[in-house]
Amino acid sequence: MGFMDKAKDFADDHDEQVDQGLEKAGDQIDDRTGNKYSSQVDKGVDEAQERTGAGDTNG
Repeated sequence: MGFMDKAKDFADDHDEQVDQGLEKAGDQIDDRTGNKYSSQVDKGVDEAQERTGAGDTNG
């Protein structure tokens, strides 16, 4: 099993934790940029959450 397969399996098994991690990463980016790109960051986080794990747990 390759790295990408393992990463996908992890994301499927831990979708809530992955979504929370993405949310925290987005918050850190907002903090570091003074919320200058907040709408773009939020959109990127939402897209990433939809594409990771078995399903989006935050939407």
